[in-house]
Amino acid sequence: MAVSTLAAESATTKVWSRLLLLGPAFVAAIAYVDPGNVAANLTAGANFGYLLVWVLVAANAMAVLIQYQSAKLGLATGMSLPEILGKRLGTGRRRAYWVQAEIVAGATDMAEVIGGAVALNLLFGLPLLTGGFIIGLASMLLLALQSNRSQKSFELAILTLLGVIAVGFVSGLFVAPPDAGGAIAGLVPRFEGTDTVLLAASMLGATVMPHAIYLHSALARDRHGFSEDPAVRTRLIRATRVDVAGALLLAGIVNIAMLLLAATSLRGVEGTDTIAGAHAAVTSALGPVIGVVFAIGLLASGLASTSVGCYAGATIMGGLLKVRIPLLMRRTLTLLPALLVLGAGIEPTLALVLSQVLLSFGIPFALIPLIRLTGSRKVMGIHADSKPLRIAGWTSATLIVGLNCVLIFLTVLGLQ
Repeated sequence: MAVSTLAAESATTKVWSRLLLLGPAFVAAIAYVDPGNVAANLTAGANFGYLLVWVLVAANAMAVLIQYQSAKLGLATGMSLPEILGKRLGTGRRRAYWVQAEIVAGATDMAEVIGGAVALNLLFGLPLLTGGFIIGLASMLLLALQSNRSQKSFELAILTLLGVIAVGFVSGLFVAPPDAGGAIAGLVPRFEGTDTVLLAASMLGATVMPHAIYLHSALARDRHGFSEDPAVRTRLIRATRVDVAGALLLAGIVNIAMLLLAATSLRGVEGTDTIAGAHAAVTSALGPVIGVVFAIGLLASGLASTSVGCYAGATIMGGLLKVRIPLLMRRTLTLLPALLVLGAGIEPTLALVLSQVLLSFGIPFALIPLIRLTGSRKVMGIHADSKPLRIAGWTSATLIVGLNCVLIFLTVLGLQ
């Protein structure tokens, strides 16, 4: 009896020890359910129904692979992706690389503040500019948790917001279930004109987020540290697979739920080309309770993602410029572009969708170095990617770059 009790206690201890290793991937996953995702997915579903479901499925599969590689890089080397690049690039190339990465991080942050401001407008009727200020101040409180070296407290706060986001965007499907046949048909890869390619690039940029590629290597390293013992590193990397799979599965479900909700309840409804219009249509079709839950999910998305985005920007700057400024100071500086957009009266949903297209162009700059580094035995040692993993990584990069090239061609063609 004593032996069986000890065995049970040992098994329980192992389960809890593995659960305690989880967390960094769920923080990174916030980047996959931010307001840019909301704008892109709702626009795709409302305008084209189930046509682009396959884009989200493919993008989420690539995201699982990419985020695992990023986390593994941090655990195997003890350095973040920006730090490694900062050591390898000359001064001029390093600064140029930082500029493009900072533009990507800035576009991300702007989209997230705008999304949060839209949510406050929907819930309380606040002016967008006022809502942007409030989101900025609230994100400072979240960042204060991380600045005070309370990494687990920061992760817990983000996990809570991720749960709110999931409820906010999935609940509508229980009231208005999607057409199963239409959703399955949407898994067949195809486009219908330039607009669908533009939306696909936006959805891809909103799902495979470049700032999250830079960030996750730092999150995993900061949470677990670096061990000289290969066995410890191997155990952490194995636990990271579970962390990434669980986090990205949840994010993928939320993303697909957004598109299915729009395809089911907003298809052909006028005014759904904006988040505010989509919210009004959801409220009209599914009731005020679902409308409020939807807006709360958007608010949680904006608040959590802007905090994570600012964290990513600080990681990029610290690694590439070797300059560190307090997160709260950075939050203040990066809030300004979003407030300028809100104050200028630019349509928020359009700004969100275009920001995600910009993110899509930034993906190769983060992804290609990541694949090269994680495939190098000199860098990773025994933790270098296997041949199948390298093939999958390069295939993902090729597809992403290819889609961007098609987008450029069709956009230029459309302007002529």
